[in-house]
Amino acid sequence: MPITVLFEDNHVLAVVKPPGILSQEDDTGDADMLTLLKQDLKERHNKPGNVFLGLVHRLDRMVGGAMVFAKTSKAASRLSESVRSRQFGKTYVCVVQGSPAKPQAQLTHYILKDSKQNQVTVYNKPVGEAKEAVLDYEVTAVTGRYSLVAVKLHTGRPHQIRAQLAHIGCPLVGDLKYGAKPTGGISEIALWSTSVSTPHPVSKEWMVFRSIPSGSAAWSWWSYEQLEVASSMLSNG
Repeated sequence: MPITVLFEDNHVLAVVKPPGILSQEDDTGDADMLTLLKQDLKERHNKPGNVFLGLVHRLDRMVGGAMVFAKTSKAASRLSESVRSRQFGKTYVCVVQGSPAKPQAQLTHYILKDSKQNQVTVYNKPVGEAKEAVLDYEVTAVTGRYSLVAVKLHTGRPHQIRAQLAHIGCPLVGDLKYGAKPTGGISEIALWSTSVSTPHPVSKEWMVFRSIPSGSAAWSWWSYEQLEVASSMLSNG
C-alpha cells in the first residue's frame, strides 16, 4: 500500500495515514502503520536487520491524515516529551451532522473509557476516573444539514473529538457508534488529521506537517478551497 511521505530526515518521519489502517499492531492481525513503515524503510534504505520506528502518537483506525513517527530512540523520547508537555500540536477537520450552537468555542468535558466496548462516555463535570478532555473548534463552512468543522486538541483522550462533538448534538458523519444517523451509505468516519506541529527533536526548529482530507464521500461535499481553509485553521504555524 503506497503511503505519502510528508517529511523525512535521520530523526523524524511524517506521513499521511490512510483511513482504515491501525496505528500499531493489535490482536486482529490487520495491517498497521508501524509494520508497514518499518518494511518501507527497510526496502527504501536497504537496511539489514530490524528497523527502529517509534510510535509518538496514535490516530483511530478510521481516521486518516498527518502522523509523525520517530526514527531513533532519542527522537522518540524527545517527541514523547513534547506530547506530555503539550508542545505537540494536533488539528483536525471533521464533517458533523447539524451545526454547533456557537460557531466557535472551547469544549471542556470529562471522558471515561469502557475498554470492553471500546467506547467512551462524556460528562460535564468530574466523575470518578474520568479524564479531562479539552478542544477548540471552529465551524468553517455549512451546507444543508452538515457543517465542516476545524478542531484543535489540547488533550489526547480516546475518541475525544467524536465523543465531545456528539455530546453537544453534532455527531460526526459516519460515526454510528456516537449517534450519527446513516448518511448515504457512508461508512467511514469524516475525521482527518490536518496538521501535526512540534519542535524538531534535535534542532528544536518548529515543524508543521499538513494534510488535506481525501477519500471519504463526505469530503466531496466541499470544494478544495473550503477543505484547504478548514485544514489551516487553528494550526500552530
